[in-house]
Amino acid sequence: MTSHNSCTSGGMRSGAIAFILLGSLVLAGCSGGAPADPGPSSSASEPSSPSATPTPTPTPSAVYKPADASGPAQNVPVPVLPEVAKTETKEGLEAFAKYWFEQLNYAYQTGDIAGFDAVTSPNCVYCSKLTASLTTNYQGDRWLAGGKITTPASTTSFERSSDGNFQVILQVLQSPVIYYETGGKEFRTASDGSNTGNVLLANFVNGAWRVNDLHPIR
Repeated sequence: MTSHNSCTSGGMRSGAIAFILLGSLVLAGCSGGAPADPGPSSSASEPSSPSATPTPTPTPSAVYKPADASGPAQNVPVPVLPEVAKTETKEGLEAFAKYWFEQLNYAYQTGDIAGFDAVTSPNCVYCSKLTASLTTNYQGDRWLAGGKITTPASTTSFERSSDGNFQVILQVLQSPVIYYETGGKEFRTASDGSNTGNVLLANFVNGAWRVNDLHPIR
């Protein structure tokens, strides 16, 4: 897993997965429907008839649009922390690890790293390289397309190590990443997709899980 700076980092190997956070504007979905039409009033000289129940106006839902050469992603679904991920259990840790990568994927697509930072220790060196890469690659009117991150498999022994961390081993997939700037021009060579193993280190503090480090398996 490598961070995508505009220059190559000697400490990050090219064979590791690319985690890049995609900047975009998240468009809020519309809510509510139009007021129901009460219909015409009955005449006093005419017998009244039952009025039909007006059909509710469907609430429009924002449609997700992935990034492409025309612009960044729109209406990206916001990850939701499962209830089980709030528990200090084996199932809770596995659910949290998956959620953490969903937050990373969301940040990659939208440029919004608040959710990612909220569940990541500032002492995570590798994570800091990811956010530094974000800053570099999203300067000015730049954005990324592709690079979707998924975690099809994960496992943990749920044993606390001497440093207080629990380990989760995950298979992490990422699709190819394309780097765009104004006019839909590519400002650097696209990155290949990847399929790698990663070790995530996390602990449970003050009633919540937090990632302390991430190590690609070489």
